[in-house]
Amino acid sequence: MDDERRAFLDDLLTTPSPSGFETRGQRVWVDYVEQFADEVRVDAYGNAVAVHEGSGEGPEIAFTGHADEIGYIVRDVTDDGFLRIGPLGGADRTVSQGQHVTVHTSNGTGGTGDSTGQSPASNRTQSGDTEGVPGVVGQTAIHLRDGGEESYEDIEEQFVDVGAESAEEASDLVEIGDPVTIETRVRELHGTRVAARGMDNRVGTWAAAAGLRRAAESDAEATVYAVSTVQEEVGAQGAKMVGYDLHPDAVVAVDVTHATDNPDVPGKRIGPVELGGGPVVCRGSANHPAVVTLARNAAEDAGVSVQLEATGIRTGTDADAFYTSRSGIPSLNVGIPNRYMHTPVEVVDTEDLDGAAALLGAMAESAADAAPFAVEL
Repeated sequence: MDDERRAFLDDLLTTPSPSGFETRGQRVWVDYVEQFADEVRVDAYGNAVAVHEGSGEGPEIAFTGHADEIGYIVRDVTDDGFLRIGPLGGADRTVSQGQHVTVHTSNGTGGTGDSTGQSPASNRTQSGDTEGVPGVVGQTAIHLRDGGEESYEDIEEQFVDVGAESAEEASDLVEIGDPVTIETRVRELHGTRVAARGMDNRVGTWAAAAGLRRAAESDAEATVYAVSTVQEEVGAQGAKMVGYDLHPDAVVAVDVTHATDNPDVPGKRIGPVELGGGPVVCRGSANHPAVVTLARNAAEDAGVSVQLEATGIRTGTDADAFYTSRSGIPSLNVGIPNRYMHTPVEVVDTEDLDGAAALLGAMAESAADAAPFAVEL
């Protein structure tokens, strides 16, 4: 991965973008794709679409990723100044306690902003890579807990300590409905592997942009859309909006998938997906056979190594929303192998990202020959 594309990835990873509050992350994405897209547009909820106008009568194909990340939301302030939180998406209760967090406010001094008005907060500081109110998710010291079997509290039973001593003091800093993210940094591991929070799914939006760039550079006949959707983690809501509005001939939804090559994966969950083995072409359920064939043929022609994954019931990605949109949009889920999903230390291999970019670029070039996307009876 060259320096420019890596800088784009790092910008995405260090910009908070919790579900429903994706504005800042979408701004980073839009600023990047505007360099090579023929058009960029954003809808009322913040779904962003960048367009390469095809040079011929080719089909329309969309490459998508979702902008939102797992987070929390302030749902109450206690009398003694602690914040009760709820989950934004599938937050893992086993990894939240004892973490540094940032509460993002809506007054324009930082955070994601929600355009709903001004927060009364008046005393914000900068913490790590973003502005907002710093805090920690409390965890009772091991010395003070009862012995015996340990258990994990539900997210709704956990709390954030921002240093306030009363409800009034806390309410001067934050308000109910402010989003919260765990504060982490991007870390280089050995070789080409990288750890950060929010790989799910900044890598997908990165790949969608990279695929569009390759289509523009090759002047692909197909019209290619790169899409960064919102609110996937809370029900693929953005994809439902985009699928209805855009209605392309085919969609490739790029998202993370479980790399099952770390030692603590339960035996029944171990599958063929390995970190560094290349992007994953999914088969079954939402994955349309004609788009699967396009992906596999394009990968072979471009010399891209791909892995296969079975998704017999659902993909758990935006592909599930796209393929049932309108009268049905032929869709495919392409996965990026990811260890430790929905934790603050997700790990990917940048070679898999380069492979995904190459795969999407090859699919854009081959789409005109592969269309129309339909099963034969």
